[in-house]
Order: sequence, then C-alpha cells, then structure tokens
Amino acid sequence: QVQLVESGGGLVQAGGSLRLSCAASGRTFSNYPMGWFRQAPGKEREFVAAISWSGGSTYYADSVKGRFTISRDNARNTVSLRMNSLKPEDTAVYYCAAYRSGDYYTPSKYNYWGQGTQVTVSS
Repeated sequence: QVQLVESGGGLVQAGGSLRLSCAASGRTFSNYPMGWFRQAPGKEREFVAAISWSGGSTYYADSVKGRFTISRDNARNTVSLRMNSLKPEDTAVYYCAAYRSGDYYTPSKYNYWGQGTQVTVSS
C-alpha cells in the first residue's frame, strides 16, 4: 500500500507559476514510476506527466510540454510538478499517482492515488 498526499495548489493569474508536491508513505517509493494527472469539471481525468523510478526518464502531455517539469526525490519520498506559464485551461484538480503497469498515459494503469489539489488559473 502507498499513501499519497498532494499539496501546493491554489489560485494564480495566467502566466504565473505553481509547484505541486506529492508526499508518499508506505511501500518503497523508489520502486514506483509516478505520474501526475488532472481533471477539470465535466471532463475525464487526463495525463499530465510521468517520471521513471530513477527519475532518468520523463514524459509529458503535449499540452504542458515546455511549461511543466516533473521531478522526484527518492530520499524524501516526494514527487513534484513545477508549472510555469500557467493558462486558464490548466485549471483542474491535480492528482499524483503510483504506476502499476502498462503505458504511462492511462489512469487505469496506476493503482494508488492521492486526494488531489485544486489549481485555478484566472485570466
């Protein structure tokens, strides 16, 4: 079992930045590739970014590539998402998740989820 707790969400103006953090506890965090997903009202949960267990490989949705950066610190059991140049369309609840198997882009391939943190970008 892995417990995940996100933090760092909030209200920011368009063009601003936020840094989300996800603290993990339970099973060995470094064994798991990790991902960030988001869900806007009335929309399906969508992939944002993922990072391999070592941090050596990262993956991004086209919509955030060049603006968001995922990173992890296995010594501190944390994964972070740095979000720059935020747009109103980035408004959503952001979730971190621990990967199980399969592709990195599909929510059902992750078996542990945090409770989410709200990010609101005003225009």
